[in-house]
Amino acid sequence: MRLGDLRKFAIRKQTRIRFSLTNGMECVVSEQGVAQVPALTGIPNFNLEQELAGTQSFELDALSADPKAPIKTRRVRRDELAALTDGSPAVEVHDHDDD
Repeated sequence: MRLGDLRKFAIRKQTRIRFSLTNGMECVVSEQGVAQVPALTGIPNFNLEQELAGTQSFELDALSADPKAPIKTRRVRRDELAALTDGSPAVEVHDHDDD
Protein backbone atom coordinates (compact mmCIF):
# COMPACT_ATOMS: atom_id res chain seq x y z
CA MET A 1 0.00 0.00 0.00
CA ARG A 2 1.43 3.31 -1.08
CA LEU A 3 0.47 6.93 -0.46
CA GLY A 4 -1.09 7.11 -3.93
CA ASP A 5 -3.43 4.26 -2.99
CA LEU A 6 -4.57 6.16 0.10
CA ARG A 7 -5.08 9.33 -1.91
CA LYS A 8 -7.29 7.55 -4.47
CA PHE A 9 -9.28 5.82 -1.74
CA ALA A 10 -9.81 9.09 0.16
CA ILE A 11 -11.17 10.80 -2.95
CA ARG A 12 -13.38 7.89 -4.02
CA LYS A 13 -14.89 7.32 -0.58
CA GLN A 14 -14.88 10.99 0.55
CA THR A 15 -12.94 9.94 3.60
CA ARG A 16 -10.16 11.61 5.55
CA ILE A 17 -7.34 9.22 6.51
CA ARG A 18 -5.08 9.97 9.48
CA PHE A 19 -1.97 8.20 10.71
CA SER A 20 0.79 8.97 13.19
CA LEU A 21 4.37 9.59 12.19
CA THR A 22 7.38 8.35 14.18
CA ASN A 23 8.23 11.92 15.22
CA GLY A 24 4.84 12.33 16.95
CA MET A 25 3.23 14.36 14.18
CA GLU A 26 0.19 13.23 12.23
CA CYS A 27 -0.34 12.92 8.49
CA VAL A 28 -3.80 13.66 7.12
CA VAL A 29 -4.86 12.57 3.65
CA SER A 30 -7.85 14.79 2.86
CA GLU A 31 -10.96 13.87 0.93
CA GLN A 32 -9.38 15.81 -1.97
CA GLY A 33 -6.42 13.41 -1.90
CA VAL A 34 -3.94 15.90 -0.47
CA ALA A 35 -1.46 14.52 2.08
CA GLN A 36 -0.62 17.09 4.76
CA VAL A 37 1.26 17.22 8.04
CA PRO A 38 -0.54 20.07 9.84
CA ALA A 39 2.10 20.49 12.59
CA LEU A 40 4.94 20.82 10.08
CA THR A 41 6.61 24.23 10.33
CA GLY A 42 9.62 23.77 8.09
CA ILE A 43 11.35 21.46 5.68
CA PRO A 44 10.58 17.87 6.72
CA ASN A 45 13.38 15.50 7.65
CA PHE A 46 11.26 12.45 6.83
CA ASN A 47 9.66 10.77 3.84
CA LEU A 48 5.90 10.16 3.96
CA GLU A 49 6.17 6.95 1.90
CA GLN A 50 8.68 5.54 4.39
CA GLU A 51 6.55 6.64 7.35
CA LEU A 52 3.50 5.03 5.77
CA ALA A 53 5.40 1.77 5.27
CA GLY A 54 5.88 1.46 9.04
CA THR A 55 2.39 2.52 10.06
CA GLN A 56 0.12 -0.18 11.48
CA SER A 57 -2.95 1.83 12.57
CA PHE A 58 -5.10 4.37 10.73
CA GLU A 59 -8.17 6.45 11.49
CA LEU A 60 -10.79 6.90 8.79
CA ASP A 61 -13.10 9.89 9.10
CA ALA A 62 -16.18 9.32 6.95
CA LEU A 63 -17.49 12.68 5.78
CA SER A 64 -21.05 13.40 4.77
CA ALA A 65 -22.60 16.00 2.49
CA ASP A 66 -24.25 17.62 5.53
CA PRO A 67 -21.66 19.83 7.27
CA LYS A 68 -23.68 19.65 10.51
CA ALA A 69 -23.59 15.85 10.60
CA PRO A 70 -21.04 14.37 12.99
CA ILE A 71 -17.92 12.82 11.47
CA LYS A 72 -17.84 9.05 11.94
CA THR A 73 -14.33 7.89 12.86
CA ARG A 74 -13.22 4.31 12.49
CA ARG A 75 -9.84 2.87 13.52
CA VAL A 76 -8.46 0.20 11.18
CA ARG A 77 -5.32 -1.91 11.02
CA ARG A 78 -2.93 -1.80 8.10
CA ASP A 79 -4.17 -5.08 6.64
CA GLU A 80 -7.80 -3.90 6.80
CA LEU A 81 -6.99 -0.64 5.01
CA ALA A 82 -4.91 -2.47 2.43
CA ALA A 83 -7.90 -4.72 1.70
CA LEU A 84 -10.17 -1.68 1.39
CA THR A 85 -7.84 0.09 -1.02
CA ASP A 86 -7.36 -3.06 -3.12
CA GLY A 87 -11.06 -3.91 -3.09
CA SER A 88 -12.36 -0.60 -4.41
CA PRO A 89 -11.17 -0.10 -7.99
CA ALA A 90 -11.66 3.34 -9.46
CA VAL A 91 -12.71 2.03 -12.85
CA GLU A 92 -13.68 -1.46 -13.84
CA VAL A 93 -12.35 -2.42 -17.23
CA HIS A 94 -14.11 -5.12 -19.22
CA ASP A 95 -12.35 -6.49 -22.28
CA HIS A 96 -14.69 -7.24 -25.14
CA ASP A 97 -13.44 -8.89 -28.28
CA ASP A 98 -15.59 -7.41 -31.05
CA ASP A 99 -13.58 -8.86 -33.96
